[in-house]
Amino acid sequence: MATPLAYQEHLPAAPGWLNKGDNAWQLTAATLVGLQSMPGLVILYASIVKKKWAVNSAFMALYAFAAVLICWVLVCYRMAFGEELLPFWGKGAPALGQKFLTKRAVVNETIHHFHNGTVESPPEEPFYPMASLVYFQFTFAAITLILLAGSVLGRMNIKAWMAFVPLWLIFSYTVGAFSLWGGGFLYQWGVIDYSGGYVIHLSSGIAGLTAAYWVGPRLKSDRERFPPNNVLLMLAGAGLLWMGWSGFNGGAPYAANIASSIAVLNTNICAATSLLVWTTLDVIFFGKPSVIGAVQGMMTGLVCITPGAGLVQSWAAILMGILSGSIPWVTMMILHKKSTLLQKVDDTLGVFHTHAVAGLLGGLLTGLLAEPALCRLLLPVTNSRGAFYGGGGGMQFFKQLVAAMFVIGWNLVSTTIILLVIKLFIPLRMPDEQLEIGDDAVHGEEAYALWGDGEKYDPTRHGSLQSGNTFVSPYVNGARGVTINL
Repeated sequence: MATPLAYQEHLPAAPGWLNKGDNAWQLTAATLVGLQSMPGLVILYASIVKKKWAVNSAFMALYAFAAVLICWVLVCYRMAFGEELLPFWGKGAPALGQKFLTKRAVVNETIHHFHNGTVESPPEEPFYPMASLVYFQFTFAAITLILLAGSVLGRMNIKAWMAFVPLWLIFSYTVGAFSLWGGGFLYQWGVIDYSGGYVIHLSSGIAGLTAAYWVGPRLKSDRERFPPNNVLLMLAGAGLLWMGWSGFNGGAPYAANIASSIAVLNTNICAATSLLVWTTLDVIFFGKPSVIGAVQGMMTGLVCITPGAGLVQSWAAILMGILSGSIPWVTMMILHKKSTLLQKVDDTLGVFHTHAVAGLLGGLLTGLLAEPALCRLLLPVTNSRGAFYGGGGGMQFFKQLVAAMFVIGWNLVSTTIILLVIKLFIPLRMPDEQLEIGDDAVHGEEAYALWGDGEKYDPTRHGSLQSGNTFVSPYVNGARGVTINL
């Protein structure tokens, strides 16, 4: 039987190694992850903060998305996924030339060896061009910086943020990515980080808390009262984040395969479970369900499942959802208020709890619950399994713990050094005069142009009729003006 025309090799646009289905899914997954940031987190950040910080918060996310892409293709992709320079860092080089981007995708350093030096698993070689892989991995790098920004909203100097983004990408993100994904020492040791529980969420949570410490707190009035300016729009951003996570975890196997399907299902199961548990705890302890709390619970569920989404069974995803909806709730709602350190550090959106705590929890639970048959579908190390499945699984949990300590330590140190260097040239925190005003002082723009917002009623500008020396409104029975306080 003749091969269908759509699957016949047609050089050079469709070489023999190209799988159109895998390529289509990878580009779709990359776009879904990109939508989580732009516009997902742009909308969420602009809506969840006080009205006077809506523009600034959205701009921090928008700028990071663009800046990361340029840095990524200029040098950072190959620092994270290129040839080894150090056991935790790749050799930086551009990913721009057509010869590099049109060849078959390969992560050379992901070849894995037995202790005797023989090859245990070959390097990862997806069935699509390097361009698809470069773009897919960019979206992960971008969302990491944008998540980190959540810790310093409402007071970080925008110029300091603009300097911080490329420096942190180069000296922090690429190290974690190479160490765990690109063939570095943690990858070779067999640490499991399916789709970024450590590389993205633990690192952004720890770096965010560290940045919040060095930048300093918001104004006292903002810390005491920081209501969202648009809850419904916040939910729209959260929805983009949730749905985009199917690309986040579904694209991690680098193919449209069985593991991808398992990962997408587990991702949604864990997120839903976590949201329900968080909401239940809000009702039990505070008497009413909180929409913001539900979004936080959704987030912790998505983060927690990420390190093992394609490697655990779906009943384990429910268990992980129960724990991710309760443990971060306890750390945020109870321990945070009792901790002197956490009270001192102004983590605006609680990124430490929703990402660092949930990411660490997910990584450790993966070390317990990773199912051997699912591990064989993806992992380079033979007989990988969680501790609950015996056969050396206890060592896997230890590896997960050690890797977490490395990620925490590296982000604490690198973020501190980067910010202290920037501080020599640019103040990290806005002056109090700008903090009092917000967006208008920083950008010369405001999020909402609503009549009556800070203005007095001027009858000469709003269609009143003159009668003698007085002005009479033509709308005798209508409203005389409404001030909308967001």
